[in-house]
Amino acid sequence: MNTPAKSQTRSAARLAAVQALYQHQMEGTKVDELLVEFHRHRLGERIDDEDHDGWQLAEVEVDFFNDLVRGVDARREEIDAFVTVKLSEGWTLTRLDKTMVQILRAGTYELLARADVPVAAAINEYVEVAKAFFDDREAKFVNGILDAVAKEARP
Repeated sequence: MNTPAKSQTRSAARLAAVQALYQHQMEGTKVDELLVEFHRHRLGERIDDEDHDGWQLAEVEVDFFNDLVRGVDARREEIDAFVTVKLSEGWTLTRLDKTMVQILRAGTYELLARADVPVAAAINEYVEVAKAFFDDREAKFVNGILDAVAKEARP
């Protein structure tokens, strides 16, 4: 069996992190408990992928996933401040879809804390995550917000 490329395992980690962060917000599950649950029951599970025949195993870069979830949780206030000032006047995070908020938080965290990830790669990855949940309009919104965050976070 071929080992997936690092980019594929990181893409899967990003999607799983957004799902974990969503669950954390909705259920209030403590981060350590959430990570254990995802490690035991969700990471590496078989998923239905429209682009491939049948089922395929999604491998996740676990350390990267852990860093995203823990990092967003630890720096939530800072991250939310970064994102909020990039929203149109009169808009707040509470007005956005809860999944969208987690996508923006994870993307912003990566731009702030993961200098090992190029800006364009981080933005493109979260645009792709957005496409898993939303239409092109929302994906373009993610692109615009994260691009604005990147200009401030990594001048």
